[in-house]
Amino acid sequence: MDFFFNPRGIAVIGATPSKTKGGYAILKNLMTGFTGKIYPVNPRYKEIEGLTCYDSVRRVPDPADLAIVFIPAAMVPQAILECVEREIPGVIIESGGFAETGEEGLVLQESLKQIAEETGIRLWGPNCMGLVDTVRKHVFSFAAQSIWNENFVPGKVSLIVQSGMLSGVFLIDAMTHGTLNISKVCSIGNKVDVDECDILEYLMNDPETAVIGLYLESVVNGRRFMQICRSSQKPVVLLRGGKSEKGAKAAMSHTASLAGNNAVISGAMAQAGVLEASDFRQMMDICRALSMFPPRQSDTPSPLWGEGRGEGTKGRIAVLTYSGGAGIVSSDFIDASGLELSELSPETLSAMKTVFPDWMPVSNPVDLWPAVELNGAKKAYETAVNAVCADADVDAVFLHIFVGGFDLSLEVASVAKMAKDAGKPIFCFLLGEREEAYQFHKHAQEMGIAVFRELNRSVECIKAVFEQKKLLERRKFAVSAVAGVLLPEKWIEAMKGKKGSLDEHLSKRILSACKIPVVEEKVAATVEDAMSLASAFGFPVVMKGLSPGKMHKTELGLVRLGISSDDAVKTNFESLKAAMPESGRILIQKQIQGDLELIVGLIRDPQFGPCVMCGLGGVLTEILDDAVFGVAPLSRAEALDMIGRLKTQKLLNGFRGAAPVDREMLAQILMCVGDLGCICPQIKEIDINPLIISKGKPTAVDALVILNG
Repeated sequence: MDFFFNPRGIAVIGATPSKTKGGYAILKNLMTGFTGKIYPVNPRYKEIEGLTCYDSVRRVPDPADLAIVFIPAAMVPQAILECVEREIPGVIIESGGFAETGEEGLVLQESLKQIAEETGIRLWGPNCMGLVDTVRKHVFSFAAQSIWNENFVPGKVSLIVQSGMLSGVFLIDAMTHGTLNISKVCSIGNKVDVDECDILEYLMNDPETAVIGLYLESVVNGRRFMQICRSSQKPVVLLRGGKSEKGAKAAMSHTASLAGNNAVISGAMAQAGVLEASDFRQMMDICRALSMFPPRQSDTPSPLWGEGRGEGTKGRIAVLTYSGGAGIVSSDFIDASGLELSELSPETLSAMKTVFPDWMPVSNPVDLWPAVELNGAKKAYETAVNAVCADADVDAVFLHIFVGGFDLSLEVASVAKMAKDAGKPIFCFLLGEREEAYQFHKHAQEMGIAVFRELNRSVECIKAVFEQKKLLERRKFAVSAVAGVLLPEKWIEAMKGKKGSLDEHLSKRILSACKIPVVEEKVAATVEDAMSLASAFGFPVVMKGLSPGKMHKTELGLVRLGISSDDAVKTNFESLKAAMPESGRILIQKQIQGDLELIVGLIRDPQFGPCVMCGLGGVLTEILDDAVFGVAPLSRAEALDMIGRLKTQKLLNGFRGAAPVDREMLAQILMCVGDLGCICPQIKEIDINPLIISKGKPTAVDALVILNG
């Protein structure tokens, strides 16, 4: 991939002297910043902008290891074949008119894909804006020449953007506002060959990149994406478009209906330690914060659920504000985010009291306005910042600043140095008059203060900084994740030749063979068998009708609960038989009284393969929408982490006197379900619903194994 980023010579296929065309913009951008050889290619001209123009890329001299193509889509395949003949290893295709335009364009794009597969040439795009590298001043793009009117200030954030125009917008916005210094912006377009994984892998090894942000509308190879993220300790922030698409929503089981592309990808990204953003500006702001405050070895990540250490240490924040109201709102955001306000030490409070009037008590959030009125902003702010930076119970400082009035000016460099010397990140919520705020923002960023214009965004970025160590720790979990379940051969044989849903009884016997606890049950051939089994299990029992091809028994009236006598067994046996075809069977189960119902399942995702799901179960499964996913196989730590990502933690911990869920046992079930999906490719889905929690112990009382076909 290095020839895309550091070529010795570039052929511009479609170069033109017409200043209104993209081929001219590409050429001029190269001439402005690229120091290697530049070869315009266009049979209509002998020379463009003083450079020799070639009628074919085949006649371009050495060195030439990259071509940029900007010609009509119909002409692109032939141009790529000529690049193959010239032995140019990589091409950035910035032309549009491919799969994004419909069937005809899709055919053209497929021809490019075939050329890449057959020849080995690497194709970036089509329908993209190429690459901008601010470190080397490489603009391999038809971006407007106005981009050079701004200073190229290299930073440590690199972006991978599926949308062409969006990549240009990101770059221009960051450069003109001076709030985010960028290393590279990579616009990948339709991803006919080079995709996000190829570029992500390159950037993970790029010394000029510390944080990677992505905007993607699809993930081509989910497992490779996860593996690349896990191989590096660089933060990754992802914004995904198209989350509302239902994907496999019409699938057969509850598990699959809860999946969709969004839930599976979110689970996989959490598992891989990738932080997800919800909008463009948030992604950029989080990347900026992470590049300014990388995880330190001394940071202690929040312990995982199930590790026997509670919820772990949260980021403890000292809020220094000029407004009591802003302090109150900040407190609300901090609490909602899972961070916490610092308990300021007596020494800290005493140090601050030296600048406050006697009548003013000091507490966190610290309302500095009375101190400002008494001593001026510079002394009040510097005293407060110095005090909280020396406090061992303060992990970060959150300043509120107003510029352009009210005599609230302060010495930025002095405040920034205090925080830097103490090794504590300092964040700023900024308001003020436009020009003064802009200048303060740029200066504070240069001094190492992360500045934001909204309270909530400030807190989101503080949270991202404190979560990053935990997210990076997650990447280590997969080391031990190998499929450990061995399914006895007789159950593999039992599935041979079958398609679709296995009946509940057979499904649970397969699960039981994999050490997954299932309810006691047997099939009753006659009324007498049914009464005998009910007596052996002990009343009350559950009776179910196993009707061939019917999955959701409750909706069909084939589930009868609370059967408490022989007469009730007889009556329900007869009515269930009457409601099913002759081949239907009656299943008798011991009835389990539980404190909580969960759902556990497995789907086979097109990008990520076998994926395990865990969530709140029972009849409200799809209504309450509390489910998490993980890519199989799962390690113990990954399974415990999945459980910790559920929203219903209070229920899991034992609500209103109920025993807490045995997380180790539940994690083992998740691991076994994932292993079963890995070792049995014929299994399409598994649906355990409900998994009843009784006295803390989980038991599968209803389950389906669904086979391919």
